[in-house]
Amino acid sequence: MTHPSTPPAALSHLKVLDLSRVLAGPWATQMLADLGADVIKVERPGAGDDTRSWGPPFLQDADGNNTDQATYFTACNRNKRAITLDIAQPEGQALIKQLAVQSDVLVENFKVGGLKAYGLDFESLKAINPRLIYCSVTGFGHSGPYAERAGYDLMMQAMSGLMSITGHADSQPGGGPLRMGVALIDVLTGLYACSAILAAVEARHHTGCGQHIDMALLDVAMAALANQAAGYLNTGKVPQRQGNTHPSLAPYQTLATLDGQMLLAVGNNGQFARLCAALGQSGWAADARFASNTLRVQHRAELAALLEGVTCSQPTAHWVTLLEDKAVPCGPINDLAQAFAEPQVAARELVVTQTSYQPNRDAAPVGQMQTVTRFEANQTKVQPATVSTVVRTVASPLRLQSTPPVLRRAPPTLGEHTDEVLAELGLDAQQMAGLRSRNII
Repeated sequence: MTHPSTPPAALSHLKVLDLSRVLAGPWATQMLADLGADVIKVERPGAGDDTRSWGPPFLQDADGNNTDQATYFTACNRNKRAITLDIAQPEGQALIKQLAVQSDVLVENFKVGGLKAYGLDFESLKAINPRLIYCSVTGFGHSGPYAERAGYDLMMQAMSGLMSITGHADSQPGGGPLRMGVALIDVLTGLYACSAILAAVEARHHTGCGQHIDMALLDVAMAALANQAAGYLNTGKVPQRQGNTHPSLAPYQTLATLDGQMLLAVGNNGQFARLCAALGQSGWAADARFASNTLRVQHRAELAALLEGVTCSQPTAHWVTLLEDKAVPCGPINDLAQAFAEPQVAARELVVTQTSYQPNRDAAPVGQMQTVTRFEANQTKVQPATVSTVVRTVASPLRLQSTPPVLRRAPPTLGEHTDEVLAELGLDAQQMAGLRSRNII
């Protein structure tokens, strides 16, 4: 990722009002922020985004002690400005409307109809800003019999059938449906939402008007079934769990080695022939059981037994090295520590480090970066209102040559930019103090 001295980023002309929480909406808005958009994240006074407290694990201070800020929040809130605002109060609603007038995009994930009571729904804001692109993220969308239901990633993994094709077969040890190791449907919904927003921005160039975007986690979960959905829809055959093998390719699976397991991903006959030659078993490529991918799938168990008879003789690293120059995809099954230690990850600069200033729990609740004194063992000590914390996140994978992603701000503390943003709306210090006294900000 680039630094502030680089030319303007691709979306530096866009202002985004982010009323979303947790993962799907914030993932979309972080993508926009990484590409240069000015994203203003609105949170509840005193509480903030739910993920600020979704720990452990927590961010650590310079001494290695846990702060009260969960690492979860940092995954999807980089490069944003954060304000606190109570939208349940009329004055808070009025400020949101002022921000909406100045915004290109608004992203929210309230329940269907939840913002209408506050006059912050699409139709209400469209009346004051016809160019506003308004993206709603819900569990089931704004239509259909389930529209009123709450929806979460794990529920969508279950309802969509994704869990039914994830995990080992019931007949195998540890068999049964499994969830993905990350909230994949939330992440994918964020990606789809970002694509839809950018499409709406492009459409606005021609129409001059914004539009409503109805993003549903269930829709995305069904779309993400990809080849498995295509197989079912066109044959009527319900896919089953089959562990780490592939329903349409073989050998495309994990295989046992001398020191654990490796991943082998053979996608065509040429790769299979080169694999067999490298293993000293060229005859397998001509075996009638394995002459084509379809035949290899039919005889998957026999082929796997033959392969493991060889791969178990050497450690994983041996096979990875052997096959690397044969154009046969093969690799280790890393844990996260091993994955981030990969030389390729370092070469691509996939870890970015920023400094965040977290509230000091030992300090009195005064203005940021001010100091207070306290008495401890008859001595006066000065306590900073904030302490610096190193925050590491994964870099944006969007590698645009001329307008690359920018790295401007660490994930913000709660309300870090409230005064700055409200000042841009024309409010003075006295007005802000009044809003604070009434718990509106």
